[in-house]
Amino acid sequence: MRQPKSVRALEDFGRVRLSESFFMRDFLYSEIAAINGFANIPGDPDLAIIAGKALCEHLLEPLQARFGRISVRSAYRSPEVNGFGNVHKLNCARNEANYAGHIWDQRDEAGRYGATACIIVNRFIPHYDRTGDWEALAWWVHDHLPYHDIEFFPRFAAFNLQWRQAPERRIYSYIPPRRGWLTQPGMDNWTGNHESAYAAMLDELG
Repeated sequence: MRQPKSVRALEDFGRVRLSESFFMRDFLYSEIAAINGFANIPGDPDLAIIAGKALCEHLLEPLQARFGRISVRSAYRSPEVNGFGNVHKLNCARNEANYAGHIWDQRDEAGRYGATACIIVNRFIPHYDRTGDWEALAWWVHDHLPYHDIEFFPRFAAFNLQWRQAPERRIYSYIPPRRGWLTQPGMDNWTGNHESAYAAMLDELG
């Protein structure tokens, strides 16, 4: 598939169904692109579709099936959009660090493809607002889903959820006071079952 160059072609691309609940169009909106007049469109649509399907089928669908509706805050970024966001300090990592991350249509330096979406689990917001306990959701994902990387943020406990080939499975938080690694390979808490960390959350959410 060629990069869409017309409204009709972009419509067709946006209507590609990535999974039961998600379409490509759900992941293309960008405030950076909207304000600055960038076209946030993959240069390699086929790779973006492959990566997006893996993200949706392996991570977003099972997460939504368990906890209800997911809101997408940020997802695909073209290299132009991501590069602009990095230079202007708009919470975007360097392009090279975001290949197979927010930049779905570029493989990382190891040749792996992947995709990231920043999401909010809507049903989790009241629990998080009341308790500040983002770790419960983090440990549930760690125990149940084949993610590559997760980064949690303070507002609504939004988090970057990344699927990638040969996942490393690591979780980082920007939420004070526990800012830093929750787990990653080599840490004592990386293996085993963490049900005790999220049992109360599951009881509350049902």
